Amino acid sequence: MPLIEVRRIIRLRLTFETQVDPEAARAIGNIVANAMLEARVGYFGICINPDGGSWLCSGNASSLAAQVSVDQDPLNLIWVSDTFRDSIVFPYLLIVAILLATIVLVMLATFPTYNSEEERMPSRFVSQIALAIIFISAIFVLVSVLWQHTASIAAATIAENLGNGSIQTGVGVTALVLGWFGFALLILVTIGLLVMILSRNLVDKQIVDDDE
Repeated sequence: MPLIEVRRIIRLRLTFETQVDPEAARAIGNIVANAMLEARVGYFGICINPDGGSWLCSGNASSLAAQVSVDQDPLNLIWVSDTFRDSIVFPYLLIVAILLATIVLVMLATFPTYNSEEERMPSRFVSQIALAIIFISAIFVLVSVLWQHTASIAAATIAENLGNGSIQTGVGVTALVLGWFGFALLILVTIGLLVMILSRNLVDKQIVDDDE
């Protein structure tokens, strides 16, 4: 039992020594008072719930701020959310990746080609182009998801620490799952196209060997 008490004392001492002003948490808590604003940031807008009731969503943070009183947002969380969206949330790589994946889907719709009775395999040229495009699409998704995942967690942690316990943050699990799931699907398509091209090369090589 004495050992546990000593550990508690040391832990509290270290905590206070790392804070220049231990009263900051109490001061921020007094400013927040009974405010319970909840803000959610998306690619194209911000949604807020100022009083636990209905949600207000808009792509313009100024219009949201005009509908909230000072007591409901004493820490300017709407402004913080808008800054976070402008600085970190970047959907355009994902949009380009979706467009590239759509092009590959159209190209795959031409498989297999039946231009002649002897041609029963997909076009080698189309297969290679599709592989290159889907690989670029997968890279775009990887960069976008990894970058925004890391940046979102870092920004959320900093905001929560600056709030000294008065701000609670979190990263949307659904968005992360969808992002990584999309990347996994693109990787599967890339592997499938690569295996198909390699198989085509092996078949052609075997045909040449048989002819010789």
